[in-house]
Amino acid sequence: MTEENRRPIRVLVVDDEEAIRNAYREILCEPGHHKEGAALRDLRARLFGKYAGAPGKSPAARASFDVVFSDQAESAVAEVRRALAQESPFAVVFLDMRMPPGKDGVWAAARIRELDPAVEIVVCTAYSDVDPAEISAIVPPEEKLSYVQKPFHPREVRQTAIALASKWHAERRIVRLAYFDTLTGLPNREQSRSRLAGALEIARERGHMLAVLYLDLDNFKRVNDTLGHAAGDELLRVVASRLQENFRSAPATDDAAQAVDLTSAELARLGGDEFLVVLPNIPDIDTATSAADRLLKAVREPIAIGRNSLVVTPSIGIAVHPGHGTDASSLLRNADLAMYFAKRKSPGSYAVFDGPMNATALQRFTIEEQLRGALEREELTLVYQPQFDVRTGAVSGMEALLRWRNPTLGQVPPSEFIPVAEETGLILSIGDWVLRTACMQAKVWHDRGLPAGRMAVNVSGRQFTLPEFPAQVGAILKDTGMRASQFELEITESVVMSDERWAEQALRQLKSLGVTLAIDDFGIGYSSLARLRQLAVDRLKIDRSFVMRINDCHDDRAIAAAIIAMARSLRIEVTAEGVESLPQLMFLQEQECQEAQGYLLSRPLTTADADSLLRRLAEADAGSRSQRLKVILG
Repeated sequence: MTEENRRPIRVLVVDDEEAIRNAYREILCEPGHHKEGAALRDLRARLFGKYAGAPGKSPAARASFDVVFSDQAESAVAEVRRALAQESPFAVVFLDMRMPPGKDGVWAAARIRELDPAVEIVVCTAYSDVDPAEISAIVPPEEKLSYVQKPFHPREVRQTAIALASKWHAERRIVRLAYFDTLTGLPNREQSRSRLAGALEIARERGHMLAVLYLDLDNFKRVNDTLGHAAGDELLRVVASRLQENFRSAPATDDAAQAVDLTSAELARLGGDEFLVVLPNIPDIDTATSAADRLLKAVREPIAIGRNSLVVTPSIGIAVHPGHGTDASSLLRNADLAMYFAKRKSPGSYAVFDGPMNATALQRFTIEEQLRGALEREELTLVYQPQFDVRTGAVSGMEALLRWRNPTLGQVPPSEFIPVAEETGLILSIGDWVLRTACMQAKVWHDRGLPAGRMAVNVSGRQFTLPEFPAQVGAILKDTGMRASQFELEITESVVMSDERWAEQALRQLKSLGVTLAIDDFGIGYSSLARLRQLAVDRLKIDRSFVMRINDCHDDRAIAAAIIAMARSLRIEVTAEGVESLPQLMFLQEQECQEAQGYLLSRPLTTADADSLLRRLAEADAGSRSQRLKVILG
């Protein structure tokens, strides 16, 4: 016997005659529940001794019942509603057909079935009273209706209750497996959609506002990867428990006078680290955002998993009926979109859906769809922006920059497609192509004797964090015949600082190959020059945001000068990005910055244009710095 089957069977008996209710008590209730029954048992014991009970049955093996009695149809429906609210539903209802002067049993059966589709209903009547086919048509499904003819035998009632309860328990187990998440006990994706559709129907009928909150945990994959899936599962259970407790215990607002009861909120786990909250009856959007605020605070409290204390933040998207959708699919889609925007803008926050999100999301999905075949269709190209030695005017390097022109989308800015490539993992194959193509082009220029200097390539965060990345770079150098000393990898400051231990190890491995290493966008992250002592870095690239304001902002001038001076003391070279004016270039020369790149000196060039520039510079190689600058500036 399972634990569930050992529990008392919940039974509702509905009959207007007290004598019949007493008969049910005699059959189903434990000794002492009914005075006449107890006296009768005493008499049987005196007459039959040890054989007074059911032969062959010990008390522990007998099924027990938790019986509720009702004498009218209306009160019976109320009892079913109360049992469901207390999460203690009835397994079986014994229902009389004739209960004057109120509603009859057919009316009660129909209402009970609406409230609880799973309950087993037993109609107690003479077959001449009603037509079973007629009742089945009014109270479907037919297989969940049974009939007991009056007068009934006690064993018939008891065995019917036991058999139907066993069927009810089995169906509940099947339903839980099909419609509930086994890890958290919450409704799953399919069940949540069904419940949302039902809540929407009620909201439409009554003119209520309904909110959908789509919740996704930030960086959950990192928990699975570092602590294992068992820790990830425990984290999901804790989050689910906190979501349930949050709505069970507190109002939606801190102002008691304006508090909104959210205990009717529907929770579900959609899969992975995604959860759904449905608020079925709210007065305004502020109530939904207040609920989202509470969820954010509840979930981000530290969670103890084994010996680790974890802090996990959720990102939440909110969509509201009827303004953001009138059906389940559109509300879920729009809440998911809002969650995506919240995660992109500021992880650990919430966002309310608005119309422009659709256009942005459509553009994003179109970019992803088209990007998936871009390499095979040869839509990706590289352009090259020269980096110049400020002291000599010579080209010190060429930075390879990725471009994408698509027949459908036209020229797509890197700021739009590179984040999509990062998120989808497409950047791995694209990044490999960029490394190989840049190396092959640099090899061509060097073999021709053109003064291209080193070839610099930006490395994506997804590439850099791969354990096999250093070996991949080594293989590309070998395959293309590129000299490692002429190859430079640019890694953004934020990527390096996100995992300093791995960064230190990876940079050391890359350095052992002979390549040079640069920290890109330096100055906008959280690293310090002192920390660079421990990293095998050859160059810093001052972020263009500082260079742009060098002539207008005293603070930016001071920052740029400090970076150049301190880097020089550490014997690290500096390249200034985004040089667009002569005053900027003159300031960099005064500070003895080694290199500069930007539109003043050269825009990114196609392969043919870069080839032409390098040939002109080769011809002017014997001239002065001024002559070289004239060639560069045209």
